[in-house]
Parts: sequence; C-alpha cells; structure tokens
Amino acid sequence: MNPAPLEPFGRRLHRAIEERGRFCVGIDPHVALLRDWGLDDDVAGLERFALTVVEAVAPVVGVVKPQSAFFERFGSRGVAVLERVIQESRAAGALVLLDVKRGDIGSTSQAYADAYLDSSSPLASDAITASPYLGFGSLDPMLETARRHGAGVFVLALTSNKEGAEVQHARTGGATVAGTVLGHLRRLNADAEPLGDLGAVIGATIGETGEDLAFNGPILAPGYGAQGGTPADLRRIFGSAARHVLPSSSREVLAAGPDSAALRDAALRGNEAVADLGSA
Repeated sequence: MNPAPLEPFGRRLHRAIEERGRFCVGIDPHVALLRDWGLDDDVAGLERFALTVVEAVAPVVGVVKPQSAFFERFGSRGVAVLERVIQESRAAGALVLLDVKRGDIGSTSQAYADAYLDSSSPLASDAITASPYLGFGSLDPMLETARRHGAGVFVLALTSNKEGAEVQHARTGGATVAGTVLGHLRRLNADAEPLGDLGAVIGATIGETGEDLAFNGPILAPGYGAQGGTPADLRRIFGSAARHVLPSSSREVLAAGPDSAALRDAALRGNEAVADLGSA
C-alpha cells in the first residue's frame, strides 16, 4: 500500500524556511572533494563522505540538494548510497531536493516521475529539478505525480552557465524561452498559499535580467558562495521575490569537512548570511 500523500510541498518548504532558514546545502561528492577529505574515489569513499555531510547538516538546515550524477557514476552501489542520503536526510527533518534535471516525453517522463516523486519509491524525494526544453507540456507527468504525492518540481529557467543563454534568451512569439517557462509556473502557482509547489532554477550569478521573477513559487539559486554569488547579488537580481529564494552552495560548506562540527558550523554560517532575504 502506498504511503498517504504529504501536505503540499510549497507549504512544507515555507515552514522549513521559517523554522530552519533558506540556505540549501548541495551534496556533491566529486573527485576533488573526496581527495581533499583523504578519501578514495570509490563507493566506500562516497558513502563516508555523503553520510558524514548528512549527519552534520541535515538536522540544522531546511533543504539539502544531492547531485544524483555523482552517485550514479558508481553504478547500482552508488545509487544505493543515494537512497540512504535521501532517507536519512528526510529522517533528520531536512527536505530533499534531488538534482537530477530530468526531461523527456510520455511514458519515459512518467517513469522519471515514478522514480523520484512517487512516495513508494526508494528514491522518493521532496522535490526534483527538471528540464523543460522538450516543451513545458512534456513535464506534465512529473507535475501531476508531484501534485499527487505532495512533492515539488524546480524547472530550469535562467541558469548561470554561459551556454544557457543561447536557448533561454531566445525569443518565441515575443517572449523569451525563460519568460515562457516562468509564465507557465506563474499560471500553475496562481492560487497556492502560502507558496506554490513549482519552482524555478535561476542562477545567483546571472546579473541583470528583464524577466519578471515573481511567480508565487520557490527559486533555487545555484552559483551562490564559492561560485561568486553574494547576498547583495540575490537582493539585486530577485528584488521582492528574494523572500522565496533558496541560495544553494556545496563547496563553501563541503570544504569544511571531514570534521562534522566544522561542516555544521559552515552550514549555519551560510544560513545566517542570507537570513535577511526574507525581509526583501
């Protein structure tokens, strides 16, 4: 029997931000960090790294964001570690935003939804990242599955990588592709209280934009911290929407390991640095 659906993701996220802050800690066990921690680049090293991070930060932050690719590269044993990361993070009270950036059509899109958003799946997360570049409607199976299970979806809109502009800034029917994506999110989140379940990924280093970034949903802002984004950038880019921003950083926190107390302190400092965005 499937577990009972959770309350809507937007409500749960709003509460998590109020209780634990808005700082999102990325869990990215790439080779350089494993080596910096004195760990081997193998499944044992992956497990030691990832679960140390979970133990240190999941009890004190609102959201953690494992990057699925860094686990998948070890095959089934790496995915088994990811399952533990998801389950133990949620048990510690953190919401899990699984960074998978999936996007496909029809039954394949539904299969991705079943893998990551169905609460009966071993990889069930509170939210995922998704790509809309097969057309926003291609995400319908993910959005519908998320709605049924009280989960969320963060859709790529204005990413911070330089290559993104050639697609995201392109115009179709007068609006940019990014503006069209944000328009869909605005429509789907229109009546949600206190916050919609559907979010956007908008980089913390994108600079000035003419887009309307207010769409009554959460904003994942990667590129914060070690990649150059600052609290001042977040206020300037997002304006009144800054109160819905989840600044995301991995290296800034993970570099403090392997000491658990140092990892926890780094996460708490990250939270403190962006606490006043709520008053933007």
